[in-house]
Amino acid sequence: MLPTCIVVDAMGGDHAPRAEVEGGVLAARQYGVQVFLVGQKEVVSQELSRHNAQALPVEIIHASEVITMADSAIRAVRKKRDSSIRVAAKLVAEGKANGLVSAGNTGAVMASLKLELGSLPGVDRPALASVFPTQRGTAAVMVDVGANVDCKPQHLQQFAIMGEVYARVMFNLARPRVGLLSIGEEAGKGNELVRETYQRLKNSSLNFIGNVEGRDVFSGDVDVVVCDGFIGNVALKISEGMVEAVTHLLREALSRTVQAKVGYVLSRQAYEDFRKQVDYSEYGGAPLLGVKGVAIICHGRSNANAIKNAIRVAADFSARGINAKIERELALAATNKWESGQPASTPGASKHG
Repeated sequence: MLPTCIVVDAMGGDHAPRAEVEGGVLAARQYGVQVFLVGQKEVVSQELSRHNAQALPVEIIHASEVITMADSAIRAVRKKRDSSIRVAAKLVAEGKANGLVSAGNTGAVMASLKLELGSLPGVDRPALASVFPTQRGTAAVMVDVGANVDCKPQHLQQFAIMGEVYARVMFNLARPRVGLLSIGEEAGKGNELVRETYQRLKNSSLNFIGNVEGRDVFSGDVDVVVCDGFIGNVALKISEGMVEAVTHLLREALSRTVQAKVGYVLSRQAYEDFRKQVDYSEYGGAPLLGVKGVAIICHGRSNANAIKNAIRVAADFSARGINAKIERELALAATNKWESGQPASTPGASKHG
């Protein structure tokens, strides 16, 4: 069952508040979830009036200030205390909403979440997780994709634990395969950070399959890919660029098949199926794992479909109690039960089930 309310930073994205309002209306209508739209009331109200939403559980929460993409994240968060993202984060912190969605300034969103929500016990640094489609039609989760540029081995180990819980619960995987992103499959490959992290993960109770290379992300042979935020963000942006380029090339190729009308129709359907499978808006956004609350951070250019799906993911994340599971697994790791090979869960409650 979906939780009561998801709060949306209505002023955050490149297309705000149009995409945020439409996405919120779609989510309320399709999923029955209550939506709080946080932003400048007059602006958001005007946009909401374009939709037939009077009977839907959609409410506007006023926030007088806006943090833009050009703002310095930390300075803006401290100075603009009544910004839409700060107000949204406070609603979650106060228990008035089950989670939040924002397509705003990523640095400001993360700073607001850390300030208002704080981190889960055992989490040194929250991390962003992104979902990648694979050749097998499954999903691969990469952690971290941009929250932490400089990391230590213990940070990557925490990313691995959080990513494993997220993949296991959200995608119903009995025992997710965890891989460490490196420049080669051999245990000795990679820099010092990767080599030391390799040993930590090898000695854990995770289903660690060793190093994986960039090409393995899309193969379907690994469920959780662990890396620092610098490498992860580069991988994410390259992947997004590749998808845009391939989609463009396919569209161009299809336009040259008009002569064979039947073949064009069939090819067009295949193209639409492909486009939907790799469309980031179908996945909603990236959850910030490790904060005391549920937060989905979206692309700045997110459309209404992306916002709608981000609300769905936030609702599902909350309903499945993922944070409690992450907290429990990190506590077990801290007591060396992971490293000693002891069961990570009590009898009758399989760790990977």
